Amino acid sequence: MNAAVEIVDIAEEDRLRADLYNYLGVILAGPPDQLLLDQTAGLSGDDTALGQAINGLARVAKISKPKAVRSEFNALFIGLGRGELLPFASYYLTGFLNEKPLANLRRTMADFGMTRAENVFEPEDNIASLMEMMAGMIVGRFGRVATLAEQQTFFNAHIGTWASHYFSDLQGAKSSILYASVGAVGQAFMDIEKEAFRMTAG
Repeated sequence: MNAAVEIVDIAEEDRLRADLYNYLGVILAGPPDQLLLDQTAGLSGDDTALGQAINGLARVAKISKPKAVRSEFNALFIGLGRGELLPFASYYLTGFLNEKPLANLRRTMADFGMTRAENVFEPEDNIASLMEMMAGMIVGRFGRVATLAEQQTFFNAHIGTWASHYFSDLQGAKSSILYASVGAVGQAFMDIEKEAFRMTAG
């Protein structure tokens, strides 16, 4: 995503949320290099479901090598013709690519001043881009910080409807090793976000 940079004062909790969304966006966009694997191996969590998932991911990252993870990424997301998983909202919600969920997302992006980066060619409703968009909204990367209500609307419309299912599939995919642990972190995080937004609405 292209973004205007603005330094804003963000609550620590929201910065941590944005950091996790950003991390998921980066690791789902392409296979991690040694630096990202080392950073992942250095993560630590608490006794919560998310914390335990983060600890599990760190353990797998410690013994992962870039070449093997690149092969895993290709098998999962690229493959011969297509990968094991299609990480797009349109596919998960309709069974087809480039459907109404993508059109709806593009309208939301236009309203919020988000534009697709010039070097990105796949549809914007892929899971990595949506994680990146959510992070950007939280910290104001797209011109202003999104209100909690705007974040909730975006999450409910474009992420909450399918991301948990996707992360569950990622954990169960036959090619998943490191990415099974990424899926566990993603699913635990989506559960927290969904519940937090539900409580806010209530």
